[in-house]
Amino acid sequence: MKRFIECCCTGADEVMEAVAGGASRVELCEKLDIGGVTPSYRLIGQVMDTCTLPVNILVRPRGGDFVFSAEEKTSMLRDIEACKRLCVNGVVIGALKSDGSIDTDMMQRLVEAARPLHVTFHRAFDCCSDPFKSLEDVIALGCDRLLTSGLAPSAYEGRELISRLVTLAGDRIVIMPGAGIKPSNIAELARTTLAGEFHGSAHSASGKTDRNVVSQLVYDSPELL
Repeated sequence: MKRFIECCCTGADEVMEAVAGGASRVELCEKLDIGGVTPSYRLIGQVMDTCTLPVNILVRPRGGDFVFSAEEKTSMLRDIEACKRLCVNGVVIGALKSDGSIDTDMMQRLVEAARPLHVTFHRAFDCCSDPFKSLEDVIALGCDRLLTSGLAPSAYEGRELISRLVTLAGDRIVIMPGAGIKPSNIAELARTTLAGEFHGSAHSASGKTDRNVVSQLVYDSPELL
């Protein structure tokens, strides 16, 4: 059985590895060492010219927390408009208030600006103060999916909370586990959470997305990496 893997990539070369490995969708970003930021328009265009998979774009102006200034919010809106012009599949966004709640006012602006693109609320969720209240806020905003590690360093460690989120969400939103997903833990993560989509960078020892690792995630290879 083929598993739905969204592969997080930082360059056109990694995107081609994701395609070759059997990924179902790509999330494109840059600077994973700081958690990922919005890729350059040039890179987005390059990938859109060659990639045969749906491509979602991370819209995040900087690393660090998810409490954004007015200038950063304007930058995010501008980047979303650029993504629409480049005909991407979707955007990956998130914003919090200083108390750890979802910044619903800003998120509403971002979601409205993004439509009709798909919208994923990213791992800003993992810094929220109340995951159950935040889940309902994200659903109310109309987001299509929620990327989360279950408020833990990795999705495997957060699998029990992810399982609860999947149950609570029902068919209202897709809960997509992400962070630290490997061929050695994805089967147990899938069994525990009952999630239908998974997000990972599928890096080999080289630190880059590798088609063999992607394939092991997609096809449930028992190999350990």
